[in-house]
Amino acid sequence: MVNHAESLVLRAPAKVNLYLKIVGKRADGYHDLDTVMQKLDLSDTVSLSFSENPGINLTCPGTDLPENSSNLVWKAADVFLRETGLGERFGVNIVLEKKIPIAAGLGGGSSDAASVLNGMNRLFKIGLSEDTLLDLARPLGADVPFFVVSCPAVRATGIGDKMGSWLSLSACSLLLVNPGFSVATTWVYKNFTLTRGDKDSSLSDSRKNKVDVDGFCPLFNDLETVTIKKYPELEWIKQRMLEYGASGSLMSGSGPTVFGIFPDQSGGKKSAVVECADYFKEMYPQGVFVTRPAVT
Repeated sequence: MVNHAESLVLRAPAKVNLYLKIVGKRADGYHDLDTVMQKLDLSDTVSLSFSENPGINLTCPGTDLPENSSNLVWKAADVFLRETGLGERFGVNIVLEKKIPIAAGLGGGSSDAASVLNGMNRLFKIGLSEDTLLDLARPLGADVPFFVVSCPAVRATGIGDKMGSWLSLSACSLLLVNPGFSVATTWVYKNFTLTRGDKDSSLSDSRKNKVDVDGFCPLFNDLETVTIKKYPELEWIKQRMLEYGASGSLMSGSGPTVFGIFPDQSGGKKSAVVECADYFKEMYPQGVFVTRPAVT
């Protein structure tokens, strides 16, 4: 009998890309990236429980997400059970409670999958190393490795799997505005025309590795050129955030979520981030989130 815990409850954080440059396209269809990713307090909840019956039982209450092998969470559980050999004798029950918007550029699905890998490692108490978990994560998707590691912020290259720690944002809130439509990542990358000029990343200057609300890494996203061209209201959202006092505003990932970074304010008056959130809630009542940078 394998040593195991009965159940675990884990947080699966969202992320934003503070910087995203497309460096080139690979022969395998993926793109080489240079990106800075920041985890957030906004999170999904993943509950795992041990089963003596082989198989994966996945439920996603309150969503239209598939509860079968087409779900990335199911795939993560499956690869863990297969690669460890545990799947022949045991199974797992998974309940995924979504709070992060789906197909929004916030990495929710990748984070959920990574939480399953980390969580099952703890549930079955087999002590796989982080490097081994990263090997399981890479085939699942470009963002999954980032959520496997414990760093709150990283600079990633390659397809997003070559990572080094990055100083996390602090002393600020982030306002996320999702306009309520989905954007397919594959569509955005397919329609991105790689510019051969300006190949050097502005992050190559090590002096840029300073993150605070006034001098954090330069906000940039190559994929905005594709998504905003089709959905110009995203540019309008960015400009409204800046007018309300955001230090910077950017589309995250392939979109459509736009985020603004608001420095912490002292004094008793209503903060700029709350005022801006109230403004957008009138238009996007289900798509406005005020959050903080994740600490761990």
